[in-house]
Amino acid sequence: MIPQSQSSSLQRLHHVEKRIVRVLELAGAVMEELGNSQGPRTDAVGAHCREFMLAMKDIQTTLREEIKSACEYRPFEKCDYSARIANEICCKKLEYVIEKLDTMQQNLEQSNDDV
Repeated sequence: MIPQSQSSSLQRLHHVEKRIVRVLELAGAVMEELGNSQGPRTDAVGAHCREFMLAMKDIQTTLREEIKSACEYRPFEKCDYSARIANEICCKKLEYVIEKLDTMQQNLEQSNDDV
C-alpha cells in the first residue's frame, strides 16, 4: 500500500502533468491564432497568454514544493552511507532543476513583457 503522503505527492505531480499538457495546448492555440490568415485576434491571444502564465506559475510552485519535500532530511531506520550519498546527489540534481525552472520563469516573464 502507498503511504498517504506519497499518494498525495503523486496526485500533485499527476496534476502538474495535466497542467503541462494544457500549457502546450495553449501555446499551440496562440501559434494557430498568430498564423491566422485574417490576422490574430488580440483578445484571444491575450487570454491564452494570461492562462499560460498562470498555469506556468502553478506548475512551478507545485514542482518547487515537491522538490523541497523530496529534499527534506528524514532519518530512516538502518540508513547507511551509500543511501545518504545517493540522497545528496538527488538533492543536487533537484537544485539544478529548480535553477532551470527559475530561468524558464524569467524567460516567460520577458516574453510576456514583449507581447
